[in-house]
Amino acid sequence: MLDHIFDYLHFNFSVEAPIVLLILVFLEAVLSADNAIALAAIAQGLEDKELERRALNFGLVVAYVLRISLILTATWVQKFWQFELLGAAYLLWLVFQHFTSQETQDDHHHGPRFNSLLQAIPVIAFTDLAFSLDSVTTAIAVSQEKWLVLTGATIGIVTLRFMAGLFIRWLDEFANLEDAGYITVALVGLRLLLKVVNPDLVPPEWIMITAIALILGWGFSQRTLVEVTEVEPEKSEVGSRE
Repeated sequence: MLDHIFDYLHFNFSVEAPIVLLILVFLEAVLSADNAIALAAIAQGLEDKELERRALNFGLVVAYVLRISLILTATWVQKFWQFELLGAAYLLWLVFQHFTSQETQDDHHHGPRFNSLLQAIPVIAFTDLAFSLDSVTTAIAVSQEKWLVLTGATIGIVTLRFMAGLFIRWLDEFANLEDAGYITVALVGLRLLLKVVNPDLVPPEWIMITAIALILGWGFSQRTLVEVTEVEPEKSEVGSRE
């Protein structure tokens, strides 16, 4: 997302590698908030907290392997616009499924539902891969040193797991957060699609980041109302004491 920002930056990697690594980690943290919300919402389709945790753990292990493979083949992958088209189509399909699925009075979860852990893991892994099609381009723009990019990706996947764990709790606490997350997913999908159609149509990175920040701000704007019922002593018991 921030690839053009770094076009004019030239680092002496032997001296400034730690600085570059910090930049890569920072970019992973900034650009993975929408990814974390999407993965948390997908994991919630298991409807069991322990299974959700295990799905994130195993799903992100697979996602990490796919990320490393993408980084190692990034130069080759970037030659084929079909990969970005598939990534855009997949992310937009997730958004379409979210906003068109029916919800019950007691359950407001829109995302895909799973009957087993094995169903959730590949969805989590491929969702992260679709996001990575954009973030890997950014990482390669910052550094051509593969070991730096690989280290940044390793730290980034750990950060993503931590953020997704937080968002699983926050999705139950904030009423608009899930919708906000999927709106940002739509922005990433549309950005990938525009890169395929005409790169000149891609909006500036600062506009994308500002839009995502505003949308997530709206997502945290309303807490879910929790009804608290007080247990009153039975009148018969009170009367017997009198």
